Amino acid sequence: MLITSPQNPRIKALKKLDKAAERREQGVFAIEGMRELCLADAAGYEITQLYVCEELLKETDEYNLAKCSLTGTEIFQITAEVYESVAYRGTTEGVIALARPQAHSLSDLQLHDRPLILVIEGVEKPGNLGAMLRTCDAAGVDAVIVCDTKTDVYNPNAVRSSVGTVFTNQIAIAPAPDVIAWLVARQITSYAAELTATKPHYHMDFRTSTAIVVGDEATGLSPLWMHAASQHIKIPMLGRIDSLNVSVSAAVLLYEALRQRQSGK
Repeated sequence: MLITSPQNPRIKALKKLDKAAERREQGVFAIEGMRELCLADAAGYEITQLYVCEELLKETDEYNLAKCSLTGTEIFQITAEVYESVAYRGTTEGVIALARPQAHSLSDLQLHDRPLILVIEGVEKPGNLGAMLRTCDAAGVDAVIVCDTKTDVYNPNAVRSSVGTVFTNQIAIAPAPDVIAWLVARQITSYAAELTATKPHYHMDFRTSTAIVVGDEATGLSPLWMHAASQHIKIPMLGRIDSLNVSVSAAVLLYEALRQRQSGK
């Protein structure tokens, strides 16, 4: 079936998925891009619908439609005009898919010995959430735990800025009290990143079971986390500003942990 009008009811429904309430109502979220689609498929996501613009379709040996399990997926052809009316960016290889969200329970996490975990509390900007997921994939983090955020992992901006790593990371979503109890039960040391701490992050030993905890861009971590964390750490600031973007801070801390684990000191 070829869809030629941006006013098509399916296209109108797709456009609404930038709103969390609409994602919950429809029970799906949007995936834009060939790489993102292939990573979601490989992670076992159910792809319910696929919209393909043949004029813009770009495939590679690694990422292509032939590698995707699209059995039961409704496939629609769309014109370039329709694609441009719904695409968030113009370089996404001419594919947009709808997928069912997965459950993200703490009990589903599978951890190795001495896991490295990033806990994200209260983050509001989906771009920062996606950027942290991208860093976690690159640093080989064992799990990402999202608690009490003001956005969600299936926000289109989060999916896009994660470049598909929302599908490659182990992710759990839970309230902060549940996360704290879960970490304590597993004897995982939690390190709260906060501006008033006195201990630099590089003085910590991240080679043991570690959870690095970062908070909201504007207000930082909640009093609950400030009280519950095993250690409070800071990234030294040598210039005139007193803080880094939360995604940058997470990257600095995670890569220090990775350095220690790879060098053994």
